[in-house]
Amino acid sequence: MSSARNPWLIASVVAMAAFMELLDTSIANVALPYMAGNLGVSNDESTWVLTSYLVSNAIVLPISGWIAGVVGRKRLFMACIAFFTLSSMLCGIAPSLPFLLLFRVLQGLGGGGLQPIAQAILADTFPPEQRGLAFALYGITAVIAPALGPTLGGWITYNYSWRWIFFINLPVGLLALFLVMRLIQDPAYLKNAKQAGVKVDYIGIACLVLGVGALQIMLDRGQQDDWFSSHFILALAILASVGLISLFVWEWITREPVIEVRLLKNFNFLSANFMMFLLGVVYFSSLVMVPQFLQTLIGYTAEVAGFVLSISAILLLIEMPVVGQLASKIQARYLIAFGWLCMALGMFYSTKEFGLFIDFWTASRVRIAQVAGLGFLFVPITLVSYVGIPQEKSNMVSGMVNFMRNIGSSVGTSMVTTVIARRSQYHQTILVGNVTPESQTFINTVNDLTNKLTQSGLSLDQAQMQAHARIYQSTQNQAAALAYIDTFWILGVAALTMCAVSFFLKKNEPGKGDAGAAA
Repeated sequence: MSSARNPWLIASVVAMAAFMELLDTSIANVALPYMAGNLGVSNDESTWVLTSYLVSNAIVLPISGWIAGVVGRKRLFMACIAFFTLSSMLCGIAPSLPFLLLFRVLQGLGGGGLQPIAQAILADTFPPEQRGLAFALYGITAVIAPALGPTLGGWITYNYSWRWIFFINLPVGLLALFLVMRLIQDPAYLKNAKQAGVKVDYIGIACLVLGVGALQIMLDRGQQDDWFSSHFILALAILASVGLISLFVWEWITREPVIEVRLLKNFNFLSANFMMFLLGVVYFSSLVMVPQFLQTLIGYTAEVAGFVLSISAILLLIEMPVVGQLASKIQARYLIAFGWLCMALGMFYSTKEFGLFIDFWTASRVRIAQVAGLGFLFVPITLVSYVGIPQEKSNMVSGMVNFMRNIGSSVGTSMVTTVIARRSQYHQTILVGNVTPESQTFINTVNDLTNKLTQSGLSLDQAQMQAHARIYQSTQNQAAALAYIDTFWILGVAALTMCAVSFFLKKNEPGKGDAGAAA
């Protein structure tokens, strides 16, 4: 990077571009019913708006480093911004669902390169001893943008139109494109790599498209289609397994791979990828669960549920820069262990406070507890991934780390959706088993409700039917609440396990960059 440029100005520009893309991973979620109604399709069909974006986005993420080596990082970054911005405009004017899905695929292809390239630019712009603060800035965008997406998307859709959730990308994209063109230059090692030429790994790309595409669709549609009882999901699982295994084997043996899987021989890099995957699982699981619980069981609107998430973002805005400073003074493995411990305690705390009578401020406190350790995870894990890796591999490192977080978020979302559905069925069976016609408590409850409903003007038969229906609905809600609590327990145990694993990371010497890694 050019030393004449202020590195923090460069960091702000690339973070703005990444924020724009990350916001779009969640901003469309709450707008799906509006899209379905406006375009004349079912709610089930509208979910492909999310799936199409995730699939194309996940395919580009791991190969962004290779593409940067072929066309140049600055050129790729500008192309991604331009492509993302243009496809956002096309999404906003899409006349039908097929066109919207096509433009979402294009948007995902453009957005897939923004996260890893932004992170790689930060890694090369700042010396290793200052990367902690730089990654803290990037971390703020990576964890806050998905949390703000549902709130902003709900507000825009309710007050204007779902089309404006795409149109808002236009001014941001154009500004980012102009600033990147003026401020950013490719480092010398990338220019030399371009001059040397690069061979296209067609087999690797084909395996990637097959494996990752099938995996993302399977994860997104699995619970909805009842997993492996569906021939479609079973076929996707087979395709994903064949594609991903073939990809790993081929990329390991080929001389010019599209993905540098041999970097996984570095223990810290392997550990960082695994932890980033688990971070995606735990963090994005809770990001899905909290607003879902508040909207479906408590009756909050999408906007109010989004505010619960947004309040915790204030803590992260304060915490991330502090962790960036601490990373230059304290070993990364200790910060990571502390982060996992905080996240585990936050999940266990959730099991005590979450219930059908939770209020707004209690829900906000729970969410703050859940994300309190996030800053101590995102920044140090990102730092650890670069330790012992040559600088010319920065693009590959950022691509793989972001890919693992992306897959982790998909796995986590799919996992909690399935666990909640299965555990709700289990708890409902147990609760209904205690509600029998011979139960005096059940009889008294039905009689009390029937009397109140008849006093409100219903006939005796109508009141009795309403009483039974309300008791059944209450039983379903209680079963669902218990299922959420079970899921928080699972996430807490997973985080606590990773806390112990953190101490097996290699020791590093803070403030000395990559060279400070000890064997």
